[in-house]
Amino acid sequence: MKTTTYFRIAPALIALTFFGLAGCAPAPENVATPEPVVVETKPDMSAIKAEIQAIETAFAAADNARDINAILAFYSDDAVTMGPGEPMSVGKAAIQKSIEAGFAKSAAGSTVAYDVLEVFGDGNTVTEVGKSTRKDASGKVTYTGKYMAIWEKRDGKYVCIRDIGNSDSKED
Repeated sequence: MKTTTYFRIAPALIALTFFGLAGCAPAPENVATPEPVVVETKPDMSAIKAEIQAIETAFAAADNARDINAILAFYSDDAVTMGPGEPMSVGKAAIQKSIEAGFAKSAAGSTVAYDVLEVFGDGNTVTEVGKSTRKDASGKVTYTGKYMAIWEKRDGKYVCIRDIGNSDSKED
């Protein structure tokens, strides 16, 4: 009886082994393996625009308070600014001198506001296009301009790495 059972099981084991090995055969060389599908998620630009607007609102508050240290905190150490009618300011020390010179020229009680018009980029590096409005102490608009700023996410927050702005008036 042992012999009969062996002859019944042996062909089954041989068949399982054969089919198991056949399933492990390498793929033919002429068949291309498909590339993995990479799903790119696009950044939520409306959320980024709101985040940049909040930064610009805080920047304006620091500017209106004439708080140079708070303003400098918005810039990276290697930032470059290009203000109207002056050479490029490279690095925070040069940016600080530019800000101080601007404060010396602006009338007491004047305020500025920044309005983000659009943002574009990949979420890590974002270019902002905006406009600025300065008012005197009575609320009269004394200056309007436009600007572009490039923001880069570093340590989880956006810092300005480049900006340029100019006046809407030929006289400013």
